[in-house]
Amino acid sequence: MFTGRRREALQARWQPLVRKYWKTVAWIGVGVLLPLVLVANVTEEVFRDGGFVWDQAILDFYRENRTPALTAFARALGVIGGVTVLPIITLALALGLALKRLPGKAWYLALSVAGGTLLNVLAKVAFQRPRPDRLGAVLVEPGFSFPSGHTMANSAFAVALILIFWPTRARWTVLGLAGAWMLLIAASRNYLGVHYPTDVLVGMLASTAWAAGLYRAMRRVWVRPREAARQAKREQAQEDAGNGDGDRLKVP
Repeated sequence: MFTGRRREALQARWQPLVRKYWKTVAWIGVGVLLPLVLVANVTEEVFRDGGFVWDQAILDFYRENRTPALTAFARALGVIGGVTVLPIITLALALGLALKRLPGKAWYLALSVAGGTLLNVLAKVAFQRPRPDRLGAVLVEPGFSFPSGHTMANSAFAVALILIFWPTRARWTVLGLAGAWMLLIAASRNYLGVHYPTDVLVGMLASTAWAAGLYRAMRRVWVRPREAARQAKREQAQEDAGNGDGDRLKVP
């Protein structure tokens, strides 16, 4: 049992640390560790225990309810979110951020999408899960199924945009549009029959963890220079105030 004085000493030592770092700890816990734990649980269920019953059931539902209009829409989403168009959109937005004198955020957006894509390639090679039955698919995609490459790249893109614009007035608009885009891409991969639902689920979770962790690491790139600039302005203001006082003292 702790004595009263020892308890007070421990509180005095830990409370400043808690107040200083609780946001970082919460960010890492909710944004990074929680998605990774869910990824690990789903992956274990798929590869050790044989997967989920609803994995095939959802694919069957989409196959039975396809329409020409929905199929054309899903195909268009696949093209826009694919390896040809998405990099162009990403680079265009990154260039826009750079022109707005936000180079750190521009690099963050580009690295989020590039890193999410690279992680997907490594995961596919590691797990080598076959794609769903091609007879039930609208189109045939090369490579392995787990996790979904479209979903990982576009989820990293969406989460990065949400985090970039969160401090601005456009936060809710970007949250709605980017979140909807991420979900539409994920659903379209299931609709087209090229990925299992667990493929897109793991893709979204993994990219969320990646983009959130990268944001926390790179945030210093654009926060520290900003803080340094603010400090320089404060010091200049104090110097100007001091010079003003000195000039007033010299007045006869």
